Amino acid sequence: MWYAVAALLGLALGGMVSWVVLRSILTKKSSLENAQLKQDAEEIRVRAETEHRQLIKDAEIEAREKKIKILSEVEKESRQVKEEVRQNEEKFRKREQILEKKKDLLTNKEIEFSKRDARIERTERELADKERQVESKLEEARRTVERKSGMTRDEAKKELVQQISDEARRVAALEVKKIEDEAKEEAENRAKRIIGIAVQRYAGEHIQERAVSVVHLPSDDMKGRIIGREGRNIRALEAATGIDLIVDDTPETVVLSGFDSVRREVARLALERLIQDGRIHPTRIEEIVAKAQLDVEKSIKEAGEQAILELGLARVHPEMIKTLGRLKFRYSYAQNVLRHSVECGFISGLMAAELGLNIRKARRAGLFHDIGKALSHEQEGSHALIGAQFARKHGEEPLIVNAIASHHEDEPPNGVIAHLVAAADALSGARPGARREMLESYVKRLEDLEKICRSFKGVDKSYAIQAGREVRVLAENKRVSDEEAIMLAKDIANRIENELTYPGQIKVTVIRETRAVATAR
Repeated sequence: MWYAVAALLGLALGGMVSWVVLRSILTKKSSLENAQLKQDAEEIRVRAETEHRQLIKDAEIEAREKKIKILSEVEKESRQVKEEVRQNEEKFRKREQILEKKKDLLTNKEIEFSKRDARIERTERELADKERQVESKLEEARRTVERKSGMTRDEAKKELVQQISDEARRVAALEVKKIEDEAKEEAENRAKRIIGIAVQRYAGEHIQERAVSVVHLPSDDMKGRIIGREGRNIRALEAATGIDLIVDDTPETVVLSGFDSVRREVARLALERLIQDGRIHPTRIEEIVAKAQLDVEKSIKEAGEQAILELGLARVHPEMIKTLGRLKFRYSYAQNVLRHSVECGFISGLMAAELGLNIRKARRAGLFHDIGKALSHEQEGSHALIGAQFARKHGEEPLIVNAIASHHEDEPPNGVIAHLVAAADALSGARPGARREMLESYVKRLEDLEKICRSFKGVDKSYAIQAGREVRVLAENKRVSDEEAIMLAKDIANRIENELTYPGQIKVTVIRETRAVATAR
């Protein structure tokens, strides 16, 4: 038992010693750890203080930099404000100087005007005094003249009138003699023109075929409807087409007379359609004439296309085709220009084939050689040069253009084809019965007559009618007044007398029409 107690006591004692030793060890370890923690805390504190001082230092540096930057911007703005103030002061100073100068100038002008008014008043007084002196001297001179001449004022006037009358009679006698001489000369010239036109009328049937169209009527009653009340229908048709309508005693027939074949064809179609329609009045006439013009333009295009097809040509500009078709209604010395052009194309091609040249180019040049005749009434110059310029504009090659321009020697020919075209032109025109010179001069005279009228300002259209014995001029009502229309007619007549040679007389009629149109809706 004692052994057990002793063992227990030994165990207890051993446990106590172990606990003491263990506690001692733990205590030492805890103190070491505390020391280490204190050291770490001290290091952390020192490091924090160092960083704090660094942050404060950095903040101070940044604040100083911002301060410097703000001060710099303030100084810059201050300088700008000072500069603007200086500029504004400079502007105000200059304006003040200008105002001062203007003020001085106005003051000087006021002074000058005052001096001028004073001079004017002084001059007026002097003029009034001189006028009174002149009147006094004139009265004194009149009395002296009457006293010395022994005649009163009325007697002197009578003698002066007698002298002027004698002088006027002498001048009038000289003028009468001059007029008589001019009348004799004019009578001789007109006689020559009358003889010339009489000789030209030897081929009257041929002219009628080319310058006159006949429209047959279903009955003579239709003539009255064509003429209309007080002639308004026939006037409207003549004004719209530029063709003279002759309604005479010939039964069931109306004659259309005019040198322009295109206008005459338009008038013929329009009149035939009006007869078929039965409604004949000015408004309907204008509508039908407009439609007839479209149909004639279509016919022109078809004629050009047919000519191109006959010669087997390709790649022709549409404007060239259209202009070529217009030659269907153009005559040169009574020869149809379109048929003449087709003949030239064939002849040029045949000669080119014999010489081994390009047949299509020769035909092309021959066909287009007279295309300028469709444009010569619109432009000044030779039809060969006009046609060449037109062909060049619409893409024809230089060889064709040169052949067109040189066929009347307006330009030197540059190739064999140009010579062939000139030869073909001569062959086509020289064959028996191809041409009549009389009609060409007749048509040329009427074209010149219309061209002279259109050259005046305010003229819209002009039509030569009555075989060239009358020309009707349509004036623009906004540009020509009633009084100016009278002067326009006289000016046109004077220019025709000076520039044209013609038989008999030419009547110039200027038409100025005002239309008021309103639409009810």
